[in-house]
Amino acid sequence: MAKTPTLASSDRRPLWQRLLLRRLKFLVIVAVVLGLGAGIVYLFAPSLLLKADAARQALSAHMEKKTIVAGDTTWSYYEGGQGPTIVLLHGFAADKATWLETAKALGEHFHILIPDLPGWGDSSRIDTGDYGIPQQAARLEAFAAAVGAQRFLLVGHSMGGAIAGVYAQQHPERVASLVLMSSLGLTFKDNDFTRDVKSGKNPFLLEDRADLEALLARIFLKPPQFPGRIEDALVARNRKDHAFIERTFVELKQPAQAFALDPVIGKLQMPVLGLWCREDKIIDVSALDTLREGLKSSPSIGATVLNGCNHMPMLEKPEDTARVLTGFALAH
Repeated sequence: MAKTPTLASSDRRPLWQRLLLRRLKFLVIVAVVLGLGAGIVYLFAPSLLLKADAARQALSAHMEKKTIVAGDTTWSYYEGGQGPTIVLLHGFAADKATWLETAKALGEHFHILIPDLPGWGDSSRIDTGDYGIPQQAARLEAFAAAVGAQRFLLVGHSMGGAIAGVYAQQHPERVASLVLMSSLGLTFKDNDFTRDVKSGKNPFLLEDRADLEALLARIFLKPPQFPGRIEDALVARNRKDHAFIERTFVELKQPAQAFALDPVIGKLQMPVLGLWCREDKIIDVSALDTLREGLKSSPSIGATVLNGCNHMPMLEKPEDTARVLTGFALAH
């Protein structure tokens, strides 16, 4: 009588093949589960994907996310690297993550600090607080003292540039050199953006995907393309902050804030570099003329204009931006 084959006797493949097959089956199951999980997150919690991508970029740039209490703010910031210290300040309605690609390109030659400015990103906010240029500059001093930043290259983009310039004039003992990048606070030629602002529009208030895409078209020469649910997450984040964005935008439109650097730049006594994109549709490149003509006391004045970008050089030209910052830092 023939024996009934058992599992052991029916599978005559070598042991290593059977183990490999089991491992492959396990990996396929894991991949399917992860794929389903990612799909569920994309559909129902896309904001988690934004946080995960920021964490991925920070890891790639060797930046660690930290928090510290300084003044009236619980600051969220990235820190990484060794060498001369560079502090990077983001612009209006942005956050510290906008600098990660440039931070990665800066390499391991600098100690880099990238804070969420008070009220923005993951840093704390006081509902009735003042988040205009002078008060933010005062808060920045509390942050610098708390993290032990003694002498550093200070880089400010857009709104962050106005804050950086005011801070540098008030604290020359801390700021070894200054970079104003597409900076608010300087007189420049009117453009479509300024005309819209004067007519009462606020392009930073988003209601839907169309508003987001219109804003991206304003600030990027080649706007990034996001999947639909990621766009929804960005819009939802913006809508949650509408009251703060609107109140701060109205404050920054006032002449004393919009042109905060005009009376300041003549007093700056450290090396200063202006860095702009030729196609900037928010802060026209003519602001560089105001900067160069106004720097009466600076021992070194530089101006760099990048091609192929709009208002966000750190995102559209991160390697070029890092190269310019590195050269300026090493020279001063």
